Amino acid sequence: MPRLACILVFISAILAMTRSRSCPVRGYPALTGRRFAGPVNTTRMLVLFCFATPTLAQDLQLRLPLDCTLGDDCFVQQYVDADPGPGARDFTGGPLTYDGHKGTDIRVADDETMKAGIPILAPAAGRVIGVRDGTPDGTRVAGQDCGNGVVIDHGGGWQTQLCHLANGSVTTARGNTVTEGQPLALMGRTGQTEFPHVHIAVRRDGAVVDPFVEALWLEAPIYEAGGLLAAGFSDAIPEYDAVKAGTADAANLPVDAPALVLWGSIYGSQAGDVLRLTIRGPRGKEILSQDVALDRTQAQAFRAVGRRLNATSWQGGRYIGLVVLFRGEAELDRIETQVMLD
Repeated sequence: MPRLACILVFISAILAMTRSRSCPVRGYPALTGRRFAGPVNTTRMLVLFCFATPTLAQDLQLRLPLDCTLGDDCFVQQYVDADPGPGARDFTGGPLTYDGHKGTDIRVADDETMKAGIPILAPAAGRVIGVRDGTPDGTRVAGQDCGNGVVIDHGGGWQTQLCHLANGSVTTARGNTVTEGQPLALMGRTGQTEFPHVHIAVRRDGAVVDPFVEALWLEAPIYEAGGLLAAGFSDAIPEYDAVKAGTADAANLPVDAPALVLWGSIYGSQAGDVLRLTIRGPRGKEILSQDVALDRTQAQAFRAVGRRLNATSWQGGRYIGLVVLFRGEAELDRIETQVMLD
């Protein structure tokens, strides 16, 4: 990013730190939530991108390998491991990585979102020098942690590799020339993967390169130190598999539901974080508000609170849920969701 443009982005970020987030419910207009990355993390990372001096020549610039807005409908779950020893830390010193991780994992909230079809795009122009397809989703083959993937040569010793592509979705072949942003495949769950994402690895002359450290992105993403993936209502504490699948959120519940439960799923949580979950009834009356302390650092997690039905039925109407993630005094993220009781 040109330095002047980056400075302007920096100033804009100071003036407007919030973005809209919502969990739309079928048949009803989406509620708008406010998302706040926290002034310390946001400004620190913008300063890093604006004023850090890359150690590598800037002859490669990358776009995101999927068409999304980071922090809203996609999220960086894991970065390149910057620790040369047995430990693990991302390029900021944070925990969003694991030992030996050699790429950037950009995810969507859940499997339901992925199954709607997420095109994976060429991060830059180049020539395809490697393709694997035909590995079934949900399977792992020894020695094929990438699963289905594509490798692109960009010249000058630069290569990128895209991993975990859906079975049968790759639309290019070895030897093909691709343009920046060209669809190559769909996001899948092949290879070594615990969540729906695309893994992008960047190499120069065979050595791993962190595109955040070397400022290779066409538009420098703001570092998100963790946040919320999704939120929803159910009539009982959902199974975590249902949360990860994207099937745990109810659009409607009967007025005689045994309980009203609000849940939120998190990525990059740290020990000491607090998740505040609040439910309000049809007239705006607060039904429940509870702070849940997170006692350990986890790549992904979820928490839920609720209230049992203690009358013949709930009052019918629209119920609003607000899930807010705090780290220390800073609000990291928030999502509003809703359910109709009828």
